[in-house]
Amino acid sequence: MKKRALLSVSDKSNLVPLAEGLDRLGYELISTGGTLKTLKEAGLPAKAVSEITHFDEILDGRVKTLHPFIHAGLLARRDEESHIQQLEERNIAPIDVVVVNLYPFKETIAKPEVTEEDAIENIDIGGPTMLRSAAKNFRDVTVVVDPDDYEAVLEQLGNDSSIAFRKQLAAKVFRHTANYDAMIANYFVEITDEQDPETFTQTFEKVQSLRYGENPHQQAAFYKEGHVKGASIANAKQLHGKELSYNNIQDANAALEIVLEFDEQPAAVAVKHMNPCGVGIGETIAAAFEKAYQADPVSIFGGIVALNREVDEATANQLKDIFLEIVIAPSFSDKALEILTVKKNIRLLETPMEINEADTQKVVSVLGGLLVQGRDNGTVTADDLKVVTDRAPSEAELKELLFAWKVVKHVKSNAIVVAKADQTLGVGAGQMNRVGAAAIAFEQAGEKADGAVLASDAFFPMPDTVENAAKAGIKAIIQPGGSKRDQDSIDECNKHGIAMVLTGMRHFKH
Repeated sequence: MKKRALLSVSDKSNLVPLAEGLDRLGYELISTGGTLKTLKEAGLPAKAVSEITHFDEILDGRVKTLHPFIHAGLLARRDEESHIQQLEERNIAPIDVVVVNLYPFKETIAKPEVTEEDAIENIDIGGPTMLRSAAKNFRDVTVVVDPDDYEAVLEQLGNDSSIAFRKQLAAKVFRHTANYDAMIANYFVEITDEQDPETFTQTFEKVQSLRYGENPHQQAAFYKEGHVKGASIANAKQLHGKELSYNNIQDANAALEIVLEFDEQPAAVAVKHMNPCGVGIGETIAAAFEKAYQADPVSIFGGIVALNREVDEATANQLKDIFLEIVIAPSFSDKALEILTVKKNIRLLETPMEINEADTQKVVSVLGGLLVQGRDNGTVTADDLKVVTDRAPSEAELKELLFAWKVVKHVKSNAIVVAKADQTLGVGAGQMNRVGAAAIAFEQAGEKADGAVLASDAFFPMPDTVENAAKAGIKAIIQPGGSKRDQDSIDECNKHGIAMVLTGMRHFKH
């Protein structure tokens, strides 16, 4: 009996060369819809599926391959005599090769004006069913979902393909259909506004294998969401430099998240080990970077810099004199690229600076599970602040307080940020107590802390941080409030003429 191959693809890349190869190997070709048309136009002797099933396509193509003549041909075990007997009794021929890729659901829902009707009509039913049937029966059926595998498949079929090869293809199919189903499931979670569904399914596509993880003995890879929009390291275009490492990606993401807090003015952020070591805003991007650099010219060495405006010649000349791992920006001028690409190892990444409003979840792995929460998109304005001290902050201090608050949100807890004139002066990150975090920030700021403002990511359980702030010369403080002993800190502020405002919102970052 002549071997049979079923081809039904949405992505018709290299379809004709594959079909020509199958024809040369003696396979009878059966197909559907647009795939059949493409094969016939290429002069290939393909049959319509309806000629096999004796059942025409109905319901606008919703039902065409969902038929026992197709699925019995896919699922019958060739080593099971009763299966073969049942096929013969019903005049059903086995199908030996299945080449299917699915309706473009991912591309459809990525369209800005996609309608629910369009999305639903691009949910493939027959394709995944055929793929799963063929993959289940990989011992007898070769199933192909990826055009990149066509050449290898023809080579294997020409040499009597091995079970091991067919098993690899089947594994790829099950990953592919799982990915497809996960995208559909997540789409329905979104359109039904489901909160904390009973199962949590995410799917990602591989970007690259990494040399190693946080340390050389750890294996790692980088994956991205199926349809990334807006600002994202996964969405970034690398213009120069060697491949990103695991730690590069972590740090670059931290820098990007911080710089996205500042859209109204040019802003620059320098990051080391996922904490900001310097943040500045200015009239120009060069002025903003100069402030970020001067905030901590020691820690920026070997760091990551994110900028929210195009890197121009002036900024590039500043960047080139420092050892930096990565520079992230929405764009680079031709002159800036000419200057920076002289440095062999610096990585230049270009990404949009628009926040993806649909990116609402943060997922963290724990042993045996996942923690899922909404992203910390909380913001405050001057109108949200509650003045609790005798002295209210001046207009200039209020501006500095809001700047410091945006930065402290992205510092590992316990976190303290000292700032003045649109520039961080000291950052105390990840300490086991708030006094210790403040001590680091004051030490780093030095004499510049005199007249500066302070932001704390969470409330003061005792007045000791305020006492030390007064000694350093801090003039205004922003903090969430909410401690049983808030009044002790307020009294300490009043004692030293420090203005304090409460946000009513904390920014723990673990």
